[in-house]
Amino acid sequence: MDLHERGRCSMRGSCGFNNGKPLPCPDNGLASEPEDDDARSLLVQTCGADYAEGSVCCTNGQVEALSTNFQQVTALISTCPACWNNFRDFFCSFTCSPDQSTFLNVTSVKGEAEKAAVKSVDFLVESTFGEGFYGSCQYVQAGISNSFALDLMAPGAKDYKGLFAKLGQESVLGSPFQINFPESAAQELAPLNLTPRSCTDSALDSRCPCVDCPAVCPTLPDLPPPGSESSCSVGSLSCLSFVLVLVYSLATAGFLAGYTLQLTLRKRRERRYQRIALSTDTASDNVLSPVARSRGLVGASSLTPYSDGDNSLGGQSGQSESRHLGRGASLLDPHETLQPRQYRLNTILRRAFYRLGVVCAGYPWATFAVMFTLVGLLNLGWQRFDIETDPVRLWVGPSSDSKIQKEYFDEHFGPFYRPEQIFVTAGGGSQDVPALSWDRLKWWLGVEDEIRRLRSSPNGYTLSDVCFKPAGPEGACVAQSVTAWFDRDLDNLDPESWKEQLTECAKSPVSCLPDFMQPLDPAFVLGGTPEDLETGEKRHMDSRSLVITYVVNDSLDPAKRSQAEEWERSLRAYLTEVARLAPQTSQSEVVFSTGVSLEEEINKSSNLDTRIVILSYVIMFLYISVALGGGSADPDRPSVWQSVSHSTKALLYSLGIRKSNLPPENTIHYGVYSSLSNHFVTSKALLGLFAIGLVVLSVSSSVGFFSAIGVKVTLIIAEVIPFLVLAVGVDNVFILVHELDRQNIAHGPNSSTLVPDTQSSVSPINFNERTLIDSSREHSVDADSLRQHLSPEERVARALAKMGPSILLSSLTEIVAFALGALVPMPAVRNFSLYAAGSVLLNAILQVTVFISALVLDLRRTEANRLDCFPCIKVPSRIALVDNLPLTNQGAITRFFRRYYAPYLLKRPVKSAVLVFFSGVFVASIISIQGLHLGFDQRLALPSDSYLVPYFNAVDDLLQVGPPVYFVAKGVDVTQRKGQQLLCNGFTTCRPDSIGNILEAERKRPASSFITQPTASWVDDFLKWLNPQVAQCCRVLKRDPSTFCGEKDRPRLCRACYEDAEPGWNITMDGLPEGPEFMRYLNQWLISPSSQDCPLAGAAPYGTALSLDTDREHVIASHFRTYHAPLKSQDDFINAFTSAHRIADDLTRKTGVEVFPYSLFYVFFDQYAHIIGITEEVLGLGLASVLIVTAALLGSWRTGAIVTCVVALTVINVMGVMSIWGIMLNAISLVNLVISLGIAVEFCSHIARAFMGAGAGLPNDHPGGQKERDERTWVALTDVGPAVLSGITFTKLIGMSVLALTKSRLLEIYYFRMWLTLIISGAMHGLILLPVVLSLVGGQGYALEDADEEWMTNVTRRHAYEYRPFVGDDDDSINSANDRIPL
Repeated sequence: MDLHERGRCSMRGSCGFNNGKPLPCPDNGLASEPEDDDARSLLVQTCGADYAEGSVCCTNGQVEALSTNFQQVTALISTCPACWNNFRDFFCSFTCSPDQSTFLNVTSVKGEAEKAAVKSVDFLVESTFGEGFYGSCQYVQAGISNSFALDLMAPGAKDYKGLFAKLGQESVLGSPFQINFPESAAQELAPLNLTPRSCTDSALDSRCPCVDCPAVCPTLPDLPPPGSESSCSVGSLSCLSFVLVLVYSLATAGFLAGYTLQLTLRKRRERRYQRIALSTDTASDNVLSPVARSRGLVGASSLTPYSDGDNSLGGQSGQSESRHLGRGASLLDPHETLQPRQYRLNTILRRAFYRLGVVCAGYPWATFAVMFTLVGLLNLGWQRFDIETDPVRLWVGPSSDSKIQKEYFDEHFGPFYRPEQIFVTAGGGSQDVPALSWDRLKWWLGVEDEIRRLRSSPNGYTLSDVCFKPAGPEGACVAQSVTAWFDRDLDNLDPESWKEQLTECAKSPVSCLPDFMQPLDPAFVLGGTPEDLETGEKRHMDSRSLVITYVVNDSLDPAKRSQAEEWERSLRAYLTEVARLAPQTSQSEVVFSTGVSLEEEINKSSNLDTRIVILSYVIMFLYISVALGGGSADPDRPSVWQSVSHSTKALLYSLGIRKSNLPPENTIHYGVYSSLSNHFVTSKALLGLFAIGLVVLSVSSSVGFFSAIGVKVTLIIAEVIPFLVLAVGVDNVFILVHELDRQNIAHGPNSSTLVPDTQSSVSPINFNERTLIDSSREHSVDADSLRQHLSPEERVARALAKMGPSILLSSLTEIVAFALGALVPMPAVRNFSLYAAGSVLLNAILQVTVFISALVLDLRRTEANRLDCFPCIKVPSRIALVDNLPLTNQGAITRFFRRYYAPYLLKRPVKSAVLVFFSGVFVASIISIQGLHLGFDQRLALPSDSYLVPYFNAVDDLLQVGPPVYFVAKGVDVTQRKGQQLLCNGFTTCRPDSIGNILEAERKRPASSFITQPTASWVDDFLKWLNPQVAQCCRVLKRDPSTFCGEKDRPRLCRACYEDAEPGWNITMDGLPEGPEFMRYLNQWLISPSSQDCPLAGAAPYGTALSLDTDREHVIASHFRTYHAPLKSQDDFINAFTSAHRIADDLTRKTGVEVFPYSLFYVFFDQYAHIIGITEEVLGLGLASVLIVTAALLGSWRTGAIVTCVVALTVINVMGVMSIWGIMLNAISLVNLVISLGIAVEFCSHIARAFMGAGAGLPNDHPGGQKERDERTWVALTDVGPAVLSGITFTKLIGMSVLALTKSRLLEIYYFRMWLTLIISGAMHGLILLPVVLSLVGGQGYALEDADEEWMTNVTRRHAYEYRPFVGDDDDSINSANDRIPL
């Protein structure tokens, strides 16, 4: 039985080996003196001065083995003296203490009795020392691997018991025998009770630097994560939302209460007036009820106070007449009321457009020649056509800080590596199946062997030619894979215990170094690793994915980069085949990405769906052909839709099913003519095709022009611009054709059926400087006498004169809005904005010139009864059968607007409901906007069938490590101690606010810093490399200390660099190198390869971390590497970007050193640092330009402000729906908001201009002003409302709806969804809200038409179009009073 007493041992010497390490012999003898003085000297050198005298229980061989083991650990923990001394005391006591038997008991041995070796022991340690030991080492960092020392020495240890268990576990790189640490044992044993050293002690041999001892670090105050700052809220609502809801609710309730009270009081007054009228013996014509007065229309009587006539306000006859005449003679006739207000700019523009129309209509072929020549010249720029495909140059502005910093990083440290990443998961669709299995490992090893042998075509490059080799050209490639833990050889694994072996490697990566000699953290090679719910430890064997990453060198040299890209294309092709066969060959699923994948997939041709573009244009062509054919120059000729009805009726007449008053031959002739002649003559298919051709030419010319000046095309431009210009460009076609139809009715060849012939043509251009109204007054010509037949050229010119300013208003605002998008610094967005503005501008120019010429040619064809598309074929004229033809040519939309929509919208209760509804929409939009997120999911830029989509899904779901981030310090003189102290964090004299210390402090608040890994500090690891205790690192020749030892030099010829230095190497940095000596050691460190004996060498981990001058005498810049937390969402990426820049700014402010952060994704997220401000600026400037343009062209600041506010509400509504529809705010959506601003004006401008031009000049405070505004609103809605609905809303809906078929999620979300929202919102605001607001507070109107055009308006309204306000239709005369507006 062993004795346990002081001065007695339990084991000593060596009796065998296990895993290449000596096993001690059981020895219960007394402690003895070391063999000789050298043994004593080695013992003191290894275990300290406590062993300078006295007996020990260890031999010299044991001390040598202990010293060797200490050297491996010294590189990890030597910077914290407390940890190092506790570790040394612990194992020196275990091995050499003379009282070894009092706390250590041999529990088992192996081998024969005489040669027995220790197999396991019990080691009793006092818990006080254990806790102090663990506490002193808990936060010691191993900078080379961006991890903690205990993660490498005792992975998974959460307390001292876990630490002891890992240190005592028998393993290949650990203890050769099992060491158990029981909490209690036999009574004769007493726990080892050493005094633990604390990292906070002031003693030099205990105090640790801040980075290894948080207790001595300055503590940074808690900082809320970006985006989670405390904000005012009431329950689940923000204060802003609560206030908006409260104000809206109170305002609505107050409004309803007030309206109810007013209605009650009005009814009481009406009943009182009725009682007074019944009690009066004689009827009085002067007594009018409030209802009668309120419902009267504005006529001559209401204008009397402002006129020169003698009409009396109380004149019964005048008031009655005004009710029946409506707007015609009594409201706008200057001779019966007053001179309408004129707007000079409007007159100038109309004259200019009239002159342009005369020229283009009078000389169509010359116009074609001139304009198509200019178009041809612009298209010559296609010779310099180029497509931008580089993602950085696409999405990052040239002046972006992040781009400038990226270029600086690439220039001084080299471009970031090109990662080739692969995820291998278990097949079958289940997400919980572990990926690690013996068969899958065996299969994947074969794949890796194939990848290493893979040769590119045509130059035959291999992975070895392009990979990153940290140990130099002859070293191993960095291939991060679970197979690297066992040297990619299954022979190194036991089929029965391979899981335990891999688990050990995952817990202690330093014990399973790969061939590139850097510890491989399991987070880099295993994905989706679950945690044990009880212990919190990672269950590595249950990981759902293998993660394989090949690191390929990138280069600024195009030749070297092309080598990497060629090999990557071969790798992509090989992995594509592997992914296809993996489900059958290994029941696995493989997703991957290579360095060329993202750029290739973004630019993939399938993203440009030519079929969708063609389909969109075909559908638009059909719609334009049918819709434009719906109107006709001949009021007696049925429309396209009516001809179908007439043909059916004729067939029924001919079969005797229906009776007709006409002879049979006339009935048959009428039917045939209606179905053939009318349809093919009045059809405008060729004109519609021509209009679409102009759209194509405008896009082509814009591309040619901007290509000529060096603005590159992007695929977004190619995909979106054709849709945008098509939807915007055809609107003006409808407006021009609609106005030309009205001109044809008034002045066409069939106008004689309406009124008698009159004098010759009177042109607006002949009036020179006098206004048109002045001219009409001077000649004193009655309106009906001005009717005349005009030539097709004159009619087309008049149509352009009438609608040209309106086209100018909408086009100019759109162009300005699109051009404002060029303020966004992102090249893809800026180029898109320029191309869009140029296309819209060119399209507008072609429409008011070339299309006008085409319009007059088509008009000549129609009046000559020539077939559409076949103008050489002429159809014989027919005899008009007036008694069977409709007297009007209203479309269904026009009749709906005149009979139902306009009168109903202008009722007081409806106005109130509209204001309440849109106020609610505004409040809801503001509330929704608060949930709008920033960002852009890069998966949306890919085709929906791209192989990168599942890869990015795997990154989000499985990857457990975030992207690396580098903090670059520029201009620090590291050869001086002050410069070193500004950077370091591993020594006690480092500045508290040094870069290393601040980064470490930020790591301790990861929720706000998004940094989770210790910082790899090159200056600390370099100075630790000089530590003579790590004898295998910095070595010089004994005979020539100025020469460094190499790998091939014998150890006995070398010594540690700072072995004999005075003062020696220490934690205070006193005596460490400065000046030229510093650079001499630094240059050697940067070329020294890492090894197990010296992991602190700088070639592998820091070879590219420093930028030296050409003479290698000064450090220009250096970086400090750490890692972000795993980033799963766009908010995470944006917040990480924001936090890194905040940290860099703090470092610059505190240290005076210029510091900036760099990570690979920063360059793409730089926009979000400024996008909110840019959005406010661009939209603010856009609205200001809308206000200026509309106010100037409409002639009223009040109306311009109303239009601007309605446009702003439309944009706000679109932004609110963005949040609901999951559309993020980024540069693309910002441009769409600018486009929304421009297009929203189009929904409003035509109605606003018609409203302004329908005025009689009444001041807004006139007693009859409200009635006059209501009538002007009615006129505006009936005049241009149908065109806005059919020509603007429907065309845009048709053009955009085709985008729903695209394969591109980018087009679907950011264009189809946003533009659909814009069209619906714009139509609602333009056709519902705007008329209501104009009827309430619209600006003072002016005369839009000259005398002759007034006659035309009157004729069309009295005969063909029935535009008389508030008068019932021919078939609805019974309830004509219902069409009036209750005012």
